[in-house]
Amino acid sequence: MPVKIPDNLPAIELLKRENIFVMSSLRANEQDIRPLRLLVLNLMPLKISTETDFIRLLSNNPLQVEMEFLRLETHVSKNTPQEHLEMFYKNFDEVSEQFYDGLIVTGAPVEMLPFEEVNYWNELVKIFDWARTHVTSSLYICWASQAALYHFYGVEKVPLENKLFGVFQHAASDKKHPLFRGFDDEFYIPHSRHTTIERDDVLSKAGLRILSESPEAGIAILSSRGGREFYLTGHSEYNPYTLHEEYVRDVEKGADIKLPHNYYRNNDPSQEPVVRWTSHANLLFNNWLNYYVYQETPFDLRDLPKMGDIQDQSE
Repeated sequence: MPVKIPDNLPAIELLKRENIFVMSSLRANEQDIRPLRLLVLNLMPLKISTETDFIRLLSNNPLQVEMEFLRLETHVSKNTPQEHLEMFYKNFDEVSEQFYDGLIVTGAPVEMLPFEEVNYWNELVKIFDWARTHVTSSLYICWASQAALYHFYGVEKVPLENKLFGVFQHAASDKKHPLFRGFDDEFYIPHSRHTTIERDDVLSKAGLRILSESPEAGIAILSSRGGREFYLTGHSEYNPYTLHEEYVRDVEKGADIKLPHNYYRNNDPSQEPVVRWTSHANLLFNNWLNYYVYQETPFDLRDLPKMGDIQDQSE
């Protein structure tokens, strides 16, 4: 997929070296195509790295996608230059009257705080509510999935005794679900979190559907509203070295951290990671874009407020 991104975004040159097809705004504007409009609310500290990860994932598809990045007004990033945010990110006031085919909300390193104590909680739930009438399908990742599940359905997050950290095996609850078309019987997803959601709590809430689970990592993917909302508790978007960088960072801080599970070759951090998840990550995001964004979105996005829940194609 040729992904249209802002000119001069740092990710462009890196992705070109990886033979990833990205398109400048100037070239995209010359094509007589309505691209899918995708908004990314990036809550991760290392925003440039996260931008690159998502663009890489969304670039392997014949559809044209126009990506925009959203930042919060009530939170100041300590790890990304303010000049980068002002150049490449919009605030909510700039997008609140617009409509989008898809929304991605990333994880955030605030999972040990009660949701209401996160300093940008009120602004975040305002965006969650806005998405239900201004976005065809939303994808909530890691902490954002827990936050959205709590806000919409009252699902509580539960602290884990030890950090869930590594690459874990999963299976689809329904192999015929469009999100898993092309998947093998077993697939892998990276996780890096201190909290989880309980299966019984999810099952007690009307409207939620469990799509994938892991014996070790628990619930991995859920959906609601027939696919207008997906919740991913892991990090399929991670690049090969993200878990390594997290591990080294924690070791240098003197944190009590175990080796990431099922990650380093021979379980030896001096050796290269074994990448087990990227092919299915590409399928996951492309299936979401195809079956729950492209095939469901109205041609005129102004019709989105009239759009109800999607009739789940797997039912």
